[in-house]
Amino acid sequence: MHRKLIQGALIGLAAALLAVALHLSGGLERMEAVTWDWRVNAMAKRGAATDQIALILLDQSSLDWGAETMGLAWPWPREVYGAILGFCKAGGARAVAFDVLFSEPAEYADQDQALGTAIADGVPFVGAIFFENGDASPPIPEVATNATVLGSVIGDADPDGVIRRIRPAHTHDGITYPTLGLATHAAAGGGALPAGDTPLILRWRGDAQTHRAYSAQAVVQSFVRLQSGETPVLDPAVLKDKYVLFGFTAPGLMDLRSTPISPVYPGVEVHATLLDNFLAGDLMRTTPRAAALLWMLLLGMVAGLAGRHSAKVWQIILGFAIILPLPLLLGFALYHAGWWLPVAAPAIAGALGLIGSVIMNYAMEGRQKRFIKGAFKQYLSPIVIDRLVSNPNSLKLGGELRDLSIFFSDVQGFTGISEHLGPEALTSLLNTYLTAMTDIILEEGGTVDKYEGDAIIAFWNAPVDLPDHPVRAVRAALRCQAALDEMRPRLEEEYGKALHARIGINSGPVVVGNMGSEQRFDYTFLGDAGNLASRLEGINKQFGTFTLISEHTATQLGDSIPLREISCVRVVGRREPVRVFEPLPAEADPAASAAFTAALTAYYDGQFDSAASGFSALAPTDPTAAIYAARCKQLGENPPADWDGVWSMTEK
Repeated sequence: MHRKLIQGALIGLAAALLAVALHLSGGLERMEAVTWDWRVNAMAKRGAATDQIALILLDQSSLDWGAETMGLAWPWPREVYGAILGFCKAGGARAVAFDVLFSEPAEYADQDQALGTAIADGVPFVGAIFFENGDASPPIPEVATNATVLGSVIGDADPDGVIRRIRPAHTHDGITYPTLGLATHAAAGGGALPAGDTPLILRWRGDAQTHRAYSAQAVVQSFVRLQSGETPVLDPAVLKDKYVLFGFTAPGLMDLRSTPISPVYPGVEVHATLLDNFLAGDLMRTTPRAAALLWMLLLGMVAGLAGRHSAKVWQIILGFAIILPLPLLLGFALYHAGWWLPVAAPAIAGALGLIGSVIMNYAMEGRQKRFIKGAFKQYLSPIVIDRLVSNPNSLKLGGELRDLSIFFSDVQGFTGISEHLGPEALTSLLNTYLTAMTDIILEEGGTVDKYEGDAIIAFWNAPVDLPDHPVRAVRAALRCQAALDEMRPRLEEEYGKALHARIGINSGPVVVGNMGSEQRFDYTFLGDAGNLASRLEGINKQFGTFTLISEHTATQLGDSIPLREISCVRVVGRREPVRVFEPLPAEADPAASAAFTAALTAYYDGQFDSAASGFSALAPTDPTAAIYAARCKQLGENPPADWDGVWSMTEK
């Protein structure tokens, strides 16, 4: 155990250090970015300041309207932008920012002058300035001199071209220009802005136009109508006290950006998102490096220790299922709290720790396991071999008292079948039948004890604990009968014999464990509960049934499987009578079952004529009812003096 601890810790430490090296070198940036985008898409939602921001968008419909109705070719005359500014003033906007580069003079100078006048006469205005490779593209003087603030519109995309963060400001020639979104807040007379050049991680609010958006067409139309004293298309009051950002969304205007939300996201909404985050005070933060590195080391070592102590396949799978999602789950949790916790590096550390320790397990312990499996695979079931592999000390005689559900099955008339088939055909038939039945038993969690010719003996709840073992055993019996019904025509055509199987099931305490001699033993059970299951299999032929279960089993099924009581019997070798039941398929007729129960009650009460009448009505389609009808007729003709309703069996 001490050696495993040291080995697991060393493997985990090595895995963590490798993951840390990859993280610090930038080798995991692309993977980390993908996991961040998952978090963004899953958790993006509106914020406390989302409704304080409005967008005016020059979309494709506005371009089409301008060309078709107003005869406006692109680029639009700058008087049109003056109309937009006039509408913002009429609505009482707090400030307006244009994500538009007016870097070249208009064809006619009076257009620029008119735009400058509209800016000067309007609400606080933010003009756009663009920086690239150390050079600036300032707006024309009419815009620059009349703007309240100039805002940087530089794009801060990650190496994969996706915008996940944005610098709060850009400094050029000793002058600091806040990013457009923050400049809007400054223009409105807001307080201090974030300092420095470190990019801010955006907390995305949702899909495009999460902020209230209005088309430029509606805004221009409304301003024109206001000027004419007409009712506007859009009430200017919708912009009351709003931070307004104007930008392009028409595809041909080339202002669409790639973001975690969408590969085509309006650039103006990137700036709106930054303003939204700043107003709400919930910008995302980077987890401190020391905390992130400590998390990577911790997860790597936990993975190494867990993997080194996982001896079984299910334990290894469980380790991967728990440890690998942990970084992403914690990443989601911390996203909610406003932190970007690295996910890729811890996941790599955990995966490498698990893989390395599993390889170590195989190298150190695989030889012993392979020896045990090779030595005993001819004698013990795989599940018992797995138990020996995990605990070689259990390779000794002994047993324990446990409640089992015990299953006995036998093929009806198999002796006669075997007499008419050659050895090869008989072997083929038997193997086909036993394989199909065994597959079902194992699927239901049962342990096959042994085969005795055509007979199958199996049990549930050992060596693996199965609290619902009665349900599993009975369900297996129903599935076996259904499978045999389906196989029967094919088997009859191929072998000339129709196979019917009788099954008996009882639940109760037995001793289960390694039974036999010091030289040769088997994993099996001993106890009267198994004897009763064997008796129930045999008495099926007395009632024309194919599956019978004891009262001990029936009472533990609840309502999971429909049943009908068949009889109260006294089997050979037991003094006390036991009630027996027949499990029914889900499609069984409840009315017929109720009629059988009513007739059986009359039989128990000694009302043989009434019972015979009830059973006779069911007899044409129910062999058990036909047997009871004949018995009731005999009892009615010669009523017993000491009737107790018990049917005593005279043979096993």
